[in-house]
Amino acid sequence: MDKFTKLTGVAAPLPRVNVDTDAIIPKQYLKTIKRTGLKAGLFYEWRTNQDGSEKPDFVLNKPAYKNAQILVAGANFGCGSSREHAPWALLDFGIRCVIAPSFGDIFFNNCFKNGMLPIALPQAEVDKLMQDAEKGANATISVDLEKQEITRPDGGVIKFDIDPFRKYCLLNGFDDIGLTLRQKEKIDGYEAERRRTMPWLDGSRAA
Repeated sequence: MDKFTKLTGVAAPLPRVNVDTDAIIPKQYLKTIKRTGLKAGLFYEWRTNQDGSEKPDFVLNKPAYKNAQILVAGANFGCGSSREHAPWALLDFGIRCVIAPSFGDIFFNNCFKNGMLPIALPQAEVDKLMQDAEKGANATISVDLEKQEITRPDGGVIKFDIDPFRKYCLLNGFDDIGLTLRQKEKIDGYEAERRRTMPWLDGSRAA
């Protein structure tokens, strides 16, 4: 998993509440277990016409936001079903941070497991960042995970909270597998001892 330390980039405004995971990535894109190529389905119903052409008025289709790395959204973002494809699709598009007043619990947890930073802030602070995002590509926002600060285009700083363990994992690029492999020496030692004392578990006979 890629480390998340500091991110500076364009923020796209999506001032909609209750954006569910089916809107983020529709069900027809759930047939794959690959994490790449899913950006084509990101917000598909909102981004795309029936003939497959892009809707020019949708925010991520606008030239100023085609390379957005941050999404500023409304309350309860990522609610609905527990599809991990939702953060995969956002990441495949290039978005690594979502800022909103609140999130769906499962989506929130899945973000951390995939190297994405979801930041929950009071509505008043989100409103400020939404106004910044609406200014387009010239108004970049910086997110510093180590300092737990968001720097606005005018230099103003907004602090945010994050669970210390989740912060540690993001800073070091540890997903669940990465955390487990940190104990590889102990795991290998345990397996060697188990094979010596209980060889029948591997289908072998005791010496």
